[in-house]
Amino acid sequence: MFKIRELMTTPVYSLRETDTLQSARVLMDKKRIRHVPITTADNAFRGLITNRDVLANTISHLANIDPATQNEIDAGIPLQEIMRTDVCIISPEETVREAAHILYNHKYGCLPVVEDGKLVGIVTEADFLQLTMQLLDAMEPSELA
Repeated sequence: MFKIRELMTTPVYSLRETDTLQSARVLMDKKRIRHVPITTADNAFRGLITNRDVLANTISHLANIDPATQNEIDAGIPLQEIMRTDVCIISPEETVREAAHILYNHKYGCLPVVEDGKLVGIVTEADFLQLTMQLLDAMEPSELA
């Protein structure tokens, strides 16, 4: 059976609890990612911040806050105050089918992959889309009709 270890993205961009909302925003924008695991210095998994968390903790553009002020506010918000800690995780030895069921049934965008308490990867909706494209490409044209 196909295991998460074979599908997960690794290495993973991560941040620390003491990093700020500003650093999460910059990382997400720069790397074009929507999920950032939060780890300790020795890579123990602590939580997750998503693009939705970033947006939920941003002052609306309707408030006419200039970007410099928004950055200053973001720089004062440590991730430990806004990160999610009730995060569903998965083992690298779990099946891809099980991960797909969890993502679909709970409407999650990602699953951090944790082994012995340490973050070893992440599996996202994008990983499943890439797998789907590979499977479709591998099929014979007559099978697609």
